[in-house]
Order: sequence, then structure tokens, then C-alpha cells
Amino acid sequence: MPKRYWFIILAYVIAQLSSLVGVPLLYVFGLSESDAIAIWSIISFSIATIVILRLLKPDMKQAQTRGDRSSAGKIALWSVLGVFMALFAQGIAAVIETELLGIPAGSENTMDLMNIAREAPLFILLPVVFAPIMEEIIFRKVIFGTIHKKTNFFLAVLISALIFGAFHFDFIHMLVYFSMGIVFAFLYVKTKSIITPIVAHMAMNSFVVLSQFFYTEEDIRRMQEQLQTILTGGFF
Repeated sequence: MPKRYWFIILAYVIAQLSSLVGVPLLYVFGLSESDAIAIWSIISFSIATIVILRLLKPDMKQAQTRGDRSSAGKIALWSVLGVFMALFAQGIAAVIETELLGIPAGSENTMDLMNIAREAPLFILLPVVFAPIMEEIIFRKVIFGTIHKKTNFFLAVLISALIFGAFHFDFIHMLVYFSMGIVFAFLYVKTKSIITPIVAHMAMNSFVVLSQFFYTEEDIRRMQEQLQTILTGGFF
């Protein structure tokens, strides 16, 4: 793995952990917890994104030189298809978790993020813009891409998805992260461009955030249960 990839991972880790120091510092200005989390997250992830993109410049130049990346039209097409593929894969994974594994529906991690977003709408930029860019670069291009060159597709997806779930502190829903990993890794391999899974990830997160923004936790859980009932009736 190139040295710059380790610096990319380090920038991501620092952005994740910086809130432990940065958020309490903002309390000095009389901000609420949600506002402090939102403001610090946007600041730290903006800086990290800029650093990561600069570190990724050699890869961008290599891709342009080789000319093996898909056309803009193909990238756009698979970006759109990727949204539906990711949502469908998540739905199947959720059904398997609840019906076969007995795991409760809904993600506490997602619920916590949405609670912050409702109190501090600025926070929406994190899951809609910054997280997809950084996560696809880290988990698909750097981790999946490096492992895929030496092993096979599914082993690379499994390892990168496990790390992806670990960084979200949501081990109980690892199957959902694995399903997302398969779709986004497929999009990356299919088009040979990290832009494709980034756009699909952005669109999927935007759909999830906007669909949940105006609903309470109970409403969301009820809709998830209804959706899973429909899917269960269709697949089992």
C-alpha cells in the first residue's frame, strides 16, 4: 500500500476522533450539544476531505494518463442504478437480520445521527456530502482496492465491510454494511472510477436522511417493520 494511503486513513481517523476534544471546546461558546457536534463535525470533516483529496492527486493523474476509466455517461448511469441496488441490498439484508437472525429492526447509529440532524440541520452535510466522499475513498478505493489487487472480490468486500462497520460502531448490523460494501465495490470495479460509488452513496444517504428527517423514531421503526413485512412476503 502506498504511503499516501496510510496518511489518507490517518486523516480519516483523526477527523473521527477529533470530536472528543473539539466538541467540548465549543461548549465554551454556549452551544448546545447538537450544535457543537454539528459545527465541529463539519469543520473537521471539511479539513480531512481537502487533505484526502490532495493526497489522492497522484491517483487521479494516473487514471487520466491510463484512460481506462469509464465515460461520464456510463458513470452517471451506474451511479443512478447504484442507488436502487444499494437500497434493494439493504432491504434484503434487513429482512435476513430480523427474520432469520432475530436482530431488531433499525440502526441506533442512524437514529442518533438523525436526532442530531433534527436539532442542528447543518449536520445533514456530514452524511450527505462529506461521509460518502471520505468513506468511499477509504473503504472502497484504499482498503477494498488494495486487497482486491492481491485476493478476490468477495474477500476484499468482506474485510473492507467489517472495517466499515467497525468505524460506525454498529457491529450488530454488519450484514447491512456488507450488502452496501458489495454494491459500492461492484460500482467501483465496474466503472473503474471512485466517483461512481461516491455519487451513489451520496444519493442513497440523501434519500435516507430526507425520508427520515420529518419522522419520529417510532414512525421510522413502524415504516421499517411494514417494509420488511412486504419484503418478507415477497421473498419467503
